[in-house]
Amino acid sequence: MAKLESTFKNMVLSLVSISVVAAVALAGVFLLTSANIENQKAQKQQKAIMDVLPQKGEGAVIADPEKVGDVVIYRATKDGKEIGAAVQVSEMGFGGAQKLMVGFDAEGKIVDYAVLEHQETPGLGDKIVFWFKDTKKQGQNILGREAKNLTVSKDGGEVDAITAATISSRAFLRAINKAYAAYMGSADAHSGATKQVKEEKEADHE
Repeated sequence: MAKLESTFKNMVLSLVSISVVAAVALAGVFLLTSANIENQKAQKQQKAIMDVLPQKGEGAVIADPEKVGDVVIYRATKDGKEIGAAVQVSEMGFGGAQKLMVGFDAEGKIVDYAVLEHQETPGLGDKIVFWFKDTKKQGQNILGREAKNLTVSKDGGEVDAITAATISSRAFLRAINKAYAAYMGSADAHSGATKQVKEEKEADHE
């Protein structure tokens, strides 16, 4: 096999060929890994929906998602009766967006929550994963509460913030409050619409 002459043209052709091969290889790896990552995210989301519902969603039927602004609500029914909802919400924290799944019972009390994604500081803000559901520390535990306006004690509220991570804690509670408002607001709208339809049917019957 003849050896290519070491000319500028041949050097450029070699570099271009190597670059093309490398780009194609990288694109292939990206497609394979991105599909896997998205699949893992979807599985994590589905697990979180069930985990935050009353009784871990055992025997529950999950309705199609409802969007209220940038909040997504997954209503759950059991034996034809609504038992609560899992609400996906996000809020900008100290290091970046906090993406949560928050579970409420039919009365609007917080059942549980799961952190889907966050970019908070390791050892500080990343404690949002467990800090606010430590049942041994009622000052910071939000489970069983109504999230009408949860705020940290530093701002006059009743929830103890994560030590040295007040900004992350504030963002987390804002997300919880937003999830509650979306769920309760849509629940009221849903009930109102149902009531109106019922009244219209009764009026037609009369």
